[in-house]
Amino acid sequence: MKNINTTTRRTFLKTSALAAVGIGLSARSWAQVRGANDDIRFGVVGFKGRGRSHITDILKVKGARIVALCDVDQTVLETEAQRLKAIGHTVKTYTDVRQMLESSEIDAISTATPNHWHAPITIWACQAGKDVYVEKPVSHNIWEGQQMIEIARKHSRIVQSGTQSRSHSGMQEAVAWVHAGNLGKITLARGLCYKRRPSIGKVTGPQAVPSHINYDLWTGPAPMEPLMRKELHYDWHWVWETGNGDLGNQGIHHMDIARWFLGEKDLAPHVFSIGGRVGYLDDGTTPNTQIIHHAYAAVPLIFEVRGLPAKASREPMDSLLGVSVGNIIHCEHGFLLLGDGSIAAYDHSGRTLRSFTGIYQNHHANFVKAIRSRLASDLTADISEGHISSTLCHVANISHRLGQQASQGEIRERIKDNKDCTEAYERMLAHLDANGVDSNKEKLILGEALSIDLKTQRFVGNDRANALRTRSYRAPFSV
Repeated sequence: MKNINTTTRRTFLKTSALAAVGIGLSARSWAQVRGANDDIRFGVVGFKGRGRSHITDILKVKGARIVALCDVDQTVLETEAQRLKAIGHTVKTYTDVRQMLESSEIDAISTATPNHWHAPITIWACQAGKDVYVEKPVSHNIWEGQQMIEIARKHSRIVQSGTQSRSHSGMQEAVAWVHAGNLGKITLARGLCYKRRPSIGKVTGPQAVPSHINYDLWTGPAPMEPLMRKELHYDWHWVWETGNGDLGNQGIHHMDIARWFLGEKDLAPHVFSIGGRVGYLDDGTTPNTQIIHHAYAAVPLIFEVRGLPAKASREPMDSLLGVSVGNIIHCEHGFLLLGDGSIAAYDHSGRTLRSFTGIYQNHHANFVKAIRSRLASDLTADISEGHISSTLCHVANISHRLGQQASQGEIRERIKDNKDCTEAYERMLAHLDANGVDSNKEKLILGEALSIDLKTQRFVGNDRANALRTRSYRAPFSV
């Protein structure tokens, strides 16, 4: 990983003695630099959306305080700084995260930038002696996640993934209950992301970027290209250069939960995708309709994405067993439904066996606990967990990107021996038909079947897929 650009890095090492010392400190030594009763001083990076929740959560943690904010949107930055000042928190403001990381007055970074910035900020922060809370997905591609783990361990940093369901007490209880065998063996883990995603529109030429946004810094490691969509903010999720589609947006949470229930600590050895961006023509490039099959050796994991409504011109979304966004864990003696804020187990007749209430415990509080103990094992969502679940999304999207359009018959023939995928595919066709989409005319993409070397997380015998494990980085924002 190339660090902060050469000049800034040199200045950083000369002017920030504490941070410079921190880079080489052991975990135990770093804990001694700041006493156990000292406040953990946070810098928050990116808060147009999810980052506002980071700020709210940090302010609730005893012994933590926000001392700095960084955002490339000057209007967003100034507005939030003034809001914090009004409630008694005066903070320093930065537009460039590299300058924030020079500060010896910051112990931890909490970041909710667009996906393509997650890895550079996390890696630079670890090198600068900061602990990091990084939003999901933790990376924009597979290789980045591997580097994040390596750098975190090398510099003895505490890095929390923003998969906050791991800190939900009811979810923890439900996982333990299923693992204890109360429903028998798991037979299928399913994740659902049926979440409305309307068209982002289609422009006829480059769009103007508002003057209060530093577009060079917003773009960062991605190619510096004209803005070719109506909205800069949020709609970055739906283009490959900066986002990972809904699989890497909402879906990552439920991919993580499914893997958690399965007890799988690694990727599945085989994956394929079926899907496409259908129902409208716009500037998005990621799928709005997708089925993913992760062929774990013991139990498969199937994930479904739907961005279109239940029927054309209607806003309500489809559901499966009453779940639209969540998980279904199928077992020998029943099933578990997780969605719409509820978690409950049922027998095969539909009788409720047990409900799990619980609460979302403050994920940042768990992060602060681990910062104080210097034990990554105290985290509910260590970077290693976030990397595997994020990579389950990445490998599925790579299958899609390497696939070819296929007719209904061709797809049926490919999956005919997989009853779970066939069932999901037939439901997908009915869903598309209800939205007026003829998938024989507006063909879906049958993704390439990929095999993965679990030790290296490289694709077996597929150079095209391995090329998508990483990206070309724009200097000086290089990984």
